[in-house]
Amino acid sequence: MAMPDQQPALEPVPADRLRFELPPRHPDPADERAHRKERLAGALRLFGRLGYEDGVGGHVTARDPEFEDRYWVNPFGRAFAGLGAEDLLLVDGDGRVLLGERRVNQLAFAVHAAVHRARPEVVAVVRTQAPYGRALAALGELLAPVTREACAFYEDHALLDEYAGDGDGERIGRALGPYKALILRNQGLLTVGDSVDAAAWWFIAAERAAQVQLIARAAGKPVPVDHRAAVATRERFGTDLAAWVSYQPLWQTVAPQDRSAPPEG
Repeated sequence: MAMPDQQPALEPVPADRLRFELPPRHPDPADERAHRKERLAGALRLFGRLGYEDGVGGHVTARDPEFEDRYWVNPFGRAFAGLGAEDLLLVDGDGRVLLGERRVNQLAFAVHAAVHRARPEVVAVVRTQAPYGRALAALGELLAPVTREACAFYEDHALLDEYAGDGDGERIGRALGPYKALILRNQGLLTVGDSVDAAAWWFIAAERAAQVQLIARAAGKPVPVDHRAAVATRERFGTDLAAWVSYQPLWQTVAPQDRSAPPEG
């Protein structure tokens, strides 16, 4: 009787030979600026693909690595989907355009500028339109720890439980406090991060968590994760590094296709 083919014995690949991407470091501010602009434009394209856009509303900002009171932002009236790094504007803290050929929505940008001033360690701020985050904001509710993914926000986001317009940037900045996300009642979500990738991931993750929470509530009574487990989950998955790692598969779908360039990491 013929014996089945035997597979050769395989040894595990040593861990130091397995590639694992980490956020790149750019000692040269010019290189870091180019990197942030590329990631910012990519995040905007991704948000456009996901439908996180409503008319001229919605902005993502990134602090300039050399001039910390200057910020890169998407131009007013341009669709997210077609934006490239060359389309971004450089503006000062008062919303005056320093580089670029288009206008910026100064009222909306004032909120970003206030958050950047309140949180000098923050690189990027996301405040745009997404349906489930807005629905949760209309209820005036926080994200509940009803899934592992939602636990990343457990006791690490806030609710501004009053309507705040674009002229209330300082109040919004104070309401965010030390957290990664803010729910603006009757408006939607705002997220921050120590990289564009992290801030973008937190916005997407918060929107998805809001979606699950609303679906679960419509179906019945959601069962929350207990406090100890929620804290442990947040400590593991709630860091900006974890957000950066989680974002990379999405970044790959909008990254400029240059196969000749070596991969980062």
